[in-house]
Amino acid sequence: MFQSGPMGILVSLGLVSKVVLFVLLAFSVMSWAVILHKWMAFRAADVEDRRFMAVLTKAKDLDDVPRQSQRKAGGPCAQIYYGVTDRLSRRGGEVLDVLDGEGASAIDRHVVERTAAHLAQGQIARLESFLPFLATTGNISPFVGLLGTVMGIIDSFREIGAQGTASISAVAPGVSEALIATAAGLFAAIPAVIAYNYFLTRIRRAAFRMDSVVVQLYALFPARGKSASAPVEVAVGAKR
Repeated sequence: MFQSGPMGILVSLGLVSKVVLFVLLAFSVMSWAVILHKWMAFRAADVEDRRFMAVLTKAKDLDDVPRQSQRKAGGPCAQIYYGVTDRLSRRGGEVLDVLDGEGASAIDRHVVERTAAHLAQGQIARLESFLPFLATTGNISPFVGLLGTVMGIIDSFREIGAQGTASISAVAPGVSEALIATAAGLFAAIPAVIAYNYFLTRIRRAAFRMDSVVVQLYALFPARGKSASAPVEVAVGAKR
């Protein structure tokens, strides 16, 4: 068995061990596909967010942002910005509150925060897609490998009983099955757990950037609201 190489070992495994290895291989391949997909998605989102936030922090009013950024190619931060401004432009006077006797208007902060929170939840849910699969792989793969380990030990004891001796020739095949199944379970689980925790950190960073969008919006709204000749809803809609 040990002289035939890895392929010989795999061929000599029992049916249950082969099924366990096949399941773990499937989990490992799918988890690596998810890891690569999410890594590229987070990388693209980070690039778009940094580009948009650079434009937003330098903007003097709401009209500067659509002139300097591409709406269709925007990341989560751009989606929140344009989602909030679209909501304000559609509802118009319903989201304006008169703050003083001179007729100066300002955006209703409650509407802005509620709209931004709803949009942020949608963006976070999109970033979290497929991450539960990584968590599932990290949680159950060691137990699937443990099943193969148990079956290998059972085979070892069966051979000991059949041969009436605990020689290395009787114990080695079952022990090798147990060790292979254990290693396969860890091989599938460890990358999934590391990637899951890493992507959660990236999501927290993205959420912080999305909160910064609302802060920047508050800095731009008052400058537009002080002008009686340029209502906020018109200014917001001017990006179109």
